[in-house]
Amino acid sequence: MKIGFLYNHDALHQVSHTAPVIAALTRDARADVTVLTSSDAQAMRVRDLIGAEAAAKVRFVALDIGRIARVLDAGLRWIAPFRRIAVLRENLAEFARLDALVVPETTSLMLRDRFGLTDLKYVWIPHGAGDRSVGFRSVMKGFDLVLLSGSKVRDRMLALGLVTPDNHAIVGYPKFETVDLTRRPRLFADERPVVLYNPHFDPLLSSWYPWGEAIVDGAVARGDVNLAVAPHVMLFQRRIHASVEHRRLHWRRDVPERWRDRPGLIVDPGSPRSIDMSYTLGADIYIGDASSQIYEWIARPRPAIFLNPGRIDWVDDPNFAHWHLGEVVDDITQLNAAIDRALADPHRFDAVQREAFARTFDRSDRPAAERAAAEILKMP
Repeated sequence: MKIGFLYNHDALHQVSHTAPVIAALTRDARADVTVLTSSDAQAMRVRDLIGAEAAAKVRFVALDIGRIARVLDAGLRWIAPFRRIAVLRENLAEFARLDALVVPETTSLMLRDRFGLTDLKYVWIPHGAGDRSVGFRSVMKGFDLVLLSGSKVRDRMLALGLVTPDNHAIVGYPKFETVDLTRRPRLFADERPVVLYNPHFDPLLSSWYPWGEAIVDGAVARGDVNLAVAPHVMLFQRRIHASVEHRRLHWRRDVPERWRDRPGLIVDPGSPRSIDMSYTLGADIYIGDASSQIYEWIARPRPAIFLNPGRIDWVDDPNFAHWHLGEVVDDITQLNAAIDRALADPHRFDAVQREAFARTFDRSDRPAAERAAAEILKMP
């Protein structure tokens, strides 16, 4: 079977969700694997994750776009994913060589729905296991095979009719095979507790636009904690963030000059530590809003605080199920008190976090990547 793995994104955060499956497939003679990337950084990241032995068994293809598309992308890249679509449209011959294409996102379905590649089998391994409504859209019905992390996501997708009993499988979370979940990276030189602020980029749901500066200034002013600001990697990839789903636009401001080289403060706009779980493994308290990284955070239960500047009615909304894993702050003046409570009672939400982790990620003695590879090779 000729199996392609596509990486076609502005950032590298999606790569670790599917790359381990490549290495697993190279150990099976039935698999002929091609890795298709739209940047050198993606190809390098794949090679790093799968290792030299597996990489030697894989065909790497660099996808490019023409001059006109590059000119258009230069003007549009800060507000829209123009290049991603151009990469699909201008490399159809490479995709047509394959029997199956494995992707961590849904834009690739345009190959079939817009560009006519109807003979290709499409396999989706979601890049994350969060609750946002964007992860449960009708476009997902278009995949031939969906490989999921656990029963939480599976049950919701079945209830919504996004998958059928026959076109999905629970395989676990391949990304966890790229990191040591027991490690504790040292983020600061001193021993003060580390607070991680992990805002999303979504124009409606993110706390960054209305509260971000006040959150950072307030945490720094406390003096008893260190603060690592590590937003979703896409926040600083674009100047304007648009949400088709929520019909909102937001202009992303620059990082204030007063934060630069400030003791006890890290502001990371998208380094490799933003995608390898360094911050979620190294911090003591999580502050966030809509990111699926909260489910990676609870691999080791710790305090979590969720920010609700829009005063969303969230309690019975499945899109905010993760807000039950910690304390929810509706008014920024409540944040310092919430941090105090987290420091004083760090185990308050341990039980509910452990239960949510077990429902979100199916763990077994067989690695998730091997389970995913076996399901792909079973496809007719």
